[in-house]
Amino acid sequence: MKAQDIMVTNVICVDMDERLPNVRQIMEKHGFHHLPVTEKGKLVGIISDRDLLRFISPFIDSASEQPRDLDTLNHAAHQIMTRQPISVKADTLIEEIVTWFKRVDISCLPVIDDKEQVIGIISWRDLVNHATFKT
Repeated sequence: MKAQDIMVTNVICVDMDERLPNVRQIMEKHGFHHLPVTEKGKLVGIISDRDLLRFISPFIDSASEQPRDLDTLNHAAHQIMTRQPISVKADTLIEEIVTWFKRVDISCLPVIDDKEQVIGIISWRDLVNHATFKT
């Protein structure tokens, strides 16, 4: 079995200059935990929901909100993304994907084509869901 057999193909990506309020809105609206970041169509990074939680002030929209809290929203995706994310090709074997998840502290892998454009994404949830349906 290969990446192309279980990857999610309707991937939404953001440009590296996208502002964090929009990144957060996209992730919340679609229930995403990861958002690939592109520059001129090529994968350059990835933002996780944990990255947003670490970077955006928890006091936004609360009674304790201060101007410095709002300043955390004025940043671009490239300022908080993980650069040069590990990615795989569509023909990568599932066993290799599982190895990446076990070896490195990541929970998703973007799937790219030969031009480094995102064509899919695989998360550990996709692997679990696939394994559940197979049994």
